[in-house]
Amino acid sequence: MLANYQILEMRLQRGHEIIANQKITQSDSHTFLVPSQSSNDSYRVQFLDGACTCNCPDHQYRKVKCKHIFAVEISITRAIDKNGNVTETITKTAKVTYSQDWVAYDLAQTQQKELYMRLLKDICTNIHQPQYTFGRPTLHLADMIFVSAFKVFSTFSLRRFTSDMKLAMEQGYINKVPYYSSVARYMENPELTPIIKELTTISSLPLTSIETDFTIDSSGFGTSRFVKWFDHKYGKEKDSRAWVKAHLVCGVKTNVVTAVELTMTNAGDTKFLPELVLQTAQNFTIKEVSGDKAYSSRANMELINELGAVPYIPFRKNATGRAKNSPMWKKMYHYFEYRHEEFLEHYHKRSNAETTFHMIKSKFGDSVRSKTEVAQVNEVLLKILCHNICVVIQEMFELGIKPKFFFS
Repeated sequence: MLANYQILEMRLQRGHEIIANQKITQSDSHTFLVPSQSSNDSYRVQFLDGACTCNCPDHQYRKVKCKHIFAVEISITRAIDKNGNVTETITKTAKVTYSQDWVAYDLAQTQQKELYMRLLKDICTNIHQPQYTFGRPTLHLADMIFVSAFKVFSTFSLRRFTSDMKLAMEQGYINKVPYYSSVARYMENPELTPIIKELTTISSLPLTSIETDFTIDSSGFGTSRFVKWFDHKYGKEKDSRAWVKAHLVCGVKTNVVTAVELTMTNAGDTKFLPELVLQTAQNFTIKEVSGDKAYSSRANMELINELGAVPYIPFRKNATGRAKNSPMWKKMYHYFEYRHEEFLEHYHKRSNAETTFHMIKSKFGDSVRSKTEVAQVNEVLLKILCHNICVVIQEMFELGIKPKFFFS
């Protein structure tokens, strides 16, 4: 266990990191708002009657100086008077920035559309075409999935997307240009859902040697449908917009999605962790899994431990270290309590899941155009497939990987 002076030294170091990367604001003469490093919230640091306090869990639990108090003290250039008033404002600090390989980024962006079609064609090559004995010949399934994914990538409406389908046929990616309404009908086919999920997994395989640390989270995509119900408490009918909820596991280095499950509207998060982590473990070597408190359970921690990984999932306020049938729960609880700063270094990787959702939504939209539930699920899955292909394209130039896809 670390000595007290070592713990304080670590908090002091975190305080320097805060003022280097975040902006501290002063709300009044003795109160400061310090941004949290793990969420979008802020903590209130106050200097009153010669004492300093912070409302963060670390200070409230241990009653010692936390990193937020250190950050404020470092930023103040003059002493605090006997009444607890700060006699000087916060100093300006230069924000730390990280270099970007702009050459690789520019190459990936300028060639993205061409490479996207090429990689998507490679992924769709081995899709099995079902045999139909009666009726008119159906459009080729691989072509229709290619067109559907290309349509989501373009972010165009189906009518405006027709010219892109003609371009794809001219370059040999599809055999025939379907009518735009045919694409919409195919999106409503429930048989496409497992196929697109499999393609999403396949699209992550070129990064198996790169990703070892993973994070899990969920987020919603808006729809055009509304759900109505009668509120007995207020005696009137209410409605709200329905949405598709995506639960996914992604790598923390490249933000590639390795496993995904979708539900309509609200669904608990914790029950999805076992299936998603097991799907990821089929193709990747997992060393760490981070997630928020929604995934905190003994069963989840034991499963991650059985896979040879470490679960960095925080504990709820009412949690205890007692666990007869879960030694990993007890081990991680003591790690969380007594080596909190070290625990958070790993836990903060969870923010990469939020980054992944931001990448998907900012590029391909945070809502769906489809009207039926099946089509909405397929559209969200296609957004994630498009995201993975774009990640692979970026890493082709950033890391020099060769995108090799194979089918299980």
